[in-house]
Amino acid sequence: MERTERNAAQDGAECDVYVVGTVFQDIVFTGLEGAPVKGAESWARGMGCSPGGVATTATALARLGLHAMLCAAFGDDEYGDHCWVDLSADGVDLSTSRRPAGWHSPVTVSFAYDGERTMVTHGHEAPAEERFPPRRPPRSRACVAGLAPGEDAEWVRRAAEDGSLVFADTGWDATGRWSVSDLDGLRHCHAFLPNAAEATRYTRTDSARAAARALAEVVPVAVVTMGAEGAVACDGRTGEEAAVPAVPVDALDPTGAGDVFLAGFVFATLADWSLTDRLAFAALCAALSVAEFGGAHSAPGWYEITRWWSGMGDGDSRRRTDAELLRRYSFLADLSEMAPLTPPRRAVPTIGFRGAAAPPVGRR
Repeated sequence: MERTERNAAQDGAECDVYVVGTVFQDIVFTGLEGAPVKGAESWARGMGCSPGGVATTATALARLGLHAMLCAAFGDDEYGDHCWVDLSADGVDLSTSRRPAGWHSPVTVSFAYDGERTMVTHGHEAPAEERFPPRRPPRSRACVAGLAPGEDAEWVRRAAEDGSLVFADTGWDATGRWSVSDLDGLRHCHAFLPNAAEATRYTRTDSARAAARALAEVVPVAVVTMGAEGAVACDGRTGEEAAVPAVPVDALDPTGAGDVFLAGFVFATLADWSLTDRLAFAALCAALSVAEFGGAHSAPGWYEITRWWSGMGDGDSRRRTDAELLRRYSFLADLSEMAPLTPPRRAVPTIGFRGAAAPPVGRR
């Protein structure tokens, strides 16, 4: 496979990917025997703290070598400091992000057990003047947007008019309407990537594949993720369909896997790979992320990706004998030169270790 060498500057863009959304402080507990029980105390064998939410997608894009520009509000507190410093250290461009005075960081506590997770979140919307991206976003090769029922997405239309490929996901529709027409901006998107529960409700279908076909009548490319069962996609322009199973890994925490999947799919699309390879690469990125504590620090880079590929041929009898897995990911053989020499940072159990040097924190 030929790897494309284009970048934002060559395309006259200010960045490769413009990412808009909410940054959370994630606190993840792992190693639980089961869900927390009312009236009882549960001890977790592991804990990690990391930026989460849209920060996960931005970090994953940056670790894949793209210039990711994040437009988000950061809390006016130590959690906000932590998230700002961590994302800056990963090379995420925060020039369009803000620090609203007096606003505290949204926090999500995630409990991982039995291959799933339960999350509890607290937060308030940022002030309106700080919450929405500019009506005319910076020029970019691609954009990432989270669409919610009833929310204004004028910036998505403008980004598409400027030639950006817009990739969107969504969340649970608390209104219960599950109407595609409520997702402002969807008709301007290049790709829509809901999970199976969301996709089947929006399309009134009974399978992920049927949902992808239905959504491909609304957007050029529809991708439906299915967690441990993999993902399916449909290109409405050509009628091409693709499906890949999940990559087997020893899962630690699935928090943020969908955000990492999205980043992998964006990268592979900008590289002009086939639909099947785009889907496979995104699935691999998501799988590698669940082997780490969730949130932004779970995002793999080329170090992990190339180590996984090189390990396919030695040391693991299951992988050695899985000819289908080797065939599906053979395109990675062309990318071995992209691996950095050192692994990226991972989540630690707390923030602000005493004595640790802290770089200056941005504020606007």
